[in-house]
Amino acid sequence: MGDTDGGTVKAEGVDEQRGQATESFRDSMTIVSKEGKRRWIYPKQPAGRYYRWRTVLSLLLLAFLFGMPFARMHDKPFLLFNVVERHFILFGTVFGPHDFYLLAIALITAIVFIILFTVVFGRLFCGWVCPQTVFMEMVFRKIDYWVEGDHRQQRRLNESPWTGEKILRKGAKYLIYTVLAFVIGNTLLAWIIGTDHLWTIVTDPPSKHIGGLTAMIIFSAVFYWIFSWFREQACILVCPYGRLQGVLLDRPSIVIAYDSRRGEPRGKLRRGVDRTEGDCIDCDQCVEVCPTGIDIRNGTQLECVNCTACIDACDSVMDKIGTPRGLVRYDSAGAIATGTSRLWTPRVIGYSVVLLLLVTVLSVLLANRSEVDVTVLRTPGMFYQDLPDGRVSNVYDVKVLNKTFTRVPVSFTLEGTEGQIEVMGGDLAAEPQGIAESKLLILLRPERLTGLSTPLTVGVYAEGKKLHTIHTSFLGPGVQR
Repeated sequence: MGDTDGGTVKAEGVDEQRGQATESFRDSMTIVSKEGKRRWIYPKQPAGRYYRWRTVLSLLLLAFLFGMPFARMHDKPFLLFNVVERHFILFGTVFGPHDFYLLAIALITAIVFIILFTVVFGRLFCGWVCPQTVFMEMVFRKIDYWVEGDHRQQRRLNESPWTGEKILRKGAKYLIYTVLAFVIGNTLLAWIIGTDHLWTIVTDPPSKHIGGLTAMIIFSAVFYWIFSWFREQACILVCPYGRLQGVLLDRPSIVIAYDSRRGEPRGKLRRGVDRTEGDCIDCDQCVEVCPTGIDIRNGTQLECVNCTACIDACDSVMDKIGTPRGLVRYDSAGAIATGTSRLWTPRVIGYSVVLLLLVTVLSVLLANRSEVDVTVLRTPGMFYQDLPDGRVSNVYDVKVLNKTFTRVPVSFTLEGTEGQIEVMGGDLAAEPQGIAESKLLILLRPERLTGLSTPLTVGVYAEGKKLHTIHTSFLGPGVQR
C-alpha cells in the first residue's frame, strides 16, 4: 500500500492501468504497514451536507450524554445503569434483580432490532450514533485540526524533529485530551452510580472512597488511551458489530456504495479533452477523508463505519466537474447492479415478525408490572388451630417487595367472607427498594368453612389503594353442620 500526498493511506487494490478494483486490498489492512507496524491515519477534514447533519446530531447526543445524569424525577435520577449493584432506573421507574426476566427479554429484543436494522441499513449506527465515532470524529479530531492544522500539517508535525513549536502544540493537544478524558470518565461514572454519589467521591477525602477514585482514574485513563492512540482501531479490531456485517449484510442492504457502473473506467480529468471514461476522475478525495483509510470504490469493507465523509467529498468533486451527485451514495449493491431496490426481503419480513412479537410481549409485561409485589403463602408444615373462642386459625407467610422510592405501609382485608386478619408483630411496611416479611394470622368461624380446604380472597392495600388481590386457601376440620 502507498501513501497519498496528504498522508492518508490509499487502499491497495486499484489497478492504476485499468482503473478497475481488484481483490488484493482484502489481503491487508489500511492501519497496518507491510512490515506489520501501526500505520497512522491522517484523514482530511470532511465538509458537506452529511457532515453538517452529523454535527447537529452529535451535538444533541453529547448534550444528552452530559446532561441526562443531572435529570431527576421524584428527586431520583431519571436514568441510571448501576450494573454493579444490579440497580437500574429507566425514565423514573426503578428496576432491580427481581426484574431480570424483563432485562433478558429487553436484551433479546434489542439484539433482534440491531440485526434487523443492520440487514436493512447496514452499519449506519456506527457512523451516526456510536459514541466512539461521535467522540472521535466530532470532538477529538476537531481538536487535532484546531491545534495542529489540517491532515497534511499533522503529518508533517509528527514527522518533524522536536522543536519548541512541536512541544507546545503536542502539549496543548494532550492537555485538552486529558481534561476531556477526565470529564468523559466522570460522566460515565455518573451514569452508573449517580451524580450524588459521584459528587460525594469528588468532595470527600480520597481515603474515604478508594474504590470510587480508582474507578474514576481507570475510566479517564481508558478514554484518554482510546482517543489519543487506539482511535480507529477500536472500530476495526475490537468492535464486534463490524464483524457481524459479513453475516448480516446482503445485496438489498443499504450501505455506502460506489456506483461502479457509472464511475468505471476511471480516468483523470484533462483540460480541453472530451472524457470517454466514467464519472470517477480518480482524485482519491474519498480516500483522503476516510477516517479508517479505506477506498470505498473497492466495495463494502469491514473497516467502513458509514460515516458519509466519502459521500460529501465525492459530491463536492462532482459539483466542480459538472456531473450529477451520487457517484458514492447510500444504496444497495443490488440496486446499483440492477437499477431497482428491494427492501422487503424474506429475511427482513422474518426479523420484523420476530421483533414485533418480542416488543408485544415486553410491552404487556411492562404494562402489568406492579410497583409493589406481595406474596401470601400458608406456612409450610402448619395445620389449622382450634382457638378457645371456637374460631379456627391458619398462619401464612407474607413477603412485600417494594420497587418504589417511598415507604409503603401494607394492610390486608378478607374479601367475600367474614373473618379477621392479624399481622403478627405489628404493622407491616416495606422501606424504599426494600423487602418486608412477616406472618399473617387468619381467623374464621367454623360455619364459614366449606370443607377441609376453603378458598379465600385477600385484598392487599396501601394507604387505602388496592395493590393486589390474592387467592389462597384455608385449612379446617371440615364443614360444620
